[in-house]
Amino acid sequence: MLDHYKAVKGIDLTVEDGSITCLIGSNGAGKTTTLKSISGMCACSGEILHDGENLLKKKPKDITKRGVIHVPEGRRVFPGLTVEENLESGTVNWRGLRGRGDYSEQLKEVFELFPRLEERKKQLGWSLSGGEQQMLAIGRGLMAKPRLLLLDEPSMGLAPLVVAELFEKIVEINRRGISILLVEQNARLALRVSHRAYVLERGRISMEGTADELKRDPRIIESYMGTMNTKRQDVKV
Repeated sequence: MLDHYKAVKGIDLTVEDGSITCLIGSNGAGKTTTLKSISGMCACSGEILHDGENLLKKKPKDITKRGVIHVPEGRRVFPGLTVEENLESGTVNWRGLRGRGDYSEQLKEVFELFPRLEERKKQLGWSLSGGEQQMLAIGRGLMAKPRLLLLDEPSMGLAPLVVAELFEKIVEINRRGISILLVEQNARLALRVSHRAYVLERGRISMEGTADELKRDPRIIESYMGTMNTKRQDVKV
């Protein structure tokens, strides 16, 4: 249960191991607050259980050490660091500030997933396109050895073709055994790639079920998909 002032009013949700679970809702519904509460960036009450352990009052750095990794809204890459340096920064939770331990295996996996990052590994973060910066933000999260990856609005501000490519990568990340909690405005696409879904309205869960059930529900279609500008986004799932 999460309870962050009036932004989130006592919600219960579960991310099954190995699944993609999406949280959809309008702006201001409390989606980002929910992710920040899980990653220790917002104060809340109740329980946030991970592997049977309550993360509620733990510091963000201790939560990351347990494999709960937050990729925030807006990418937030370090503009003055190179792509490779940005990726290396994602290893702090397990290598420490002095960088002890080999991260070449993690780097190889990220470059296999996002070849463009390897091509641009010496470029500064600010020089990348929006899509490349989002790849970098997700890649940095993967460098932290996540077991649960929290993704906040990964499609924001990106062209449809870039979004389609990015969501294929999200599906591939999940197939590698990483559980994902996805917050996404593009309800149609989020429901397409997810296993289970929750709808957050005014800080409360109003609907939940399998993604297949919700994407066929007339209320979801009318509220979140009916008026969407639907340039075709082919995503292999």
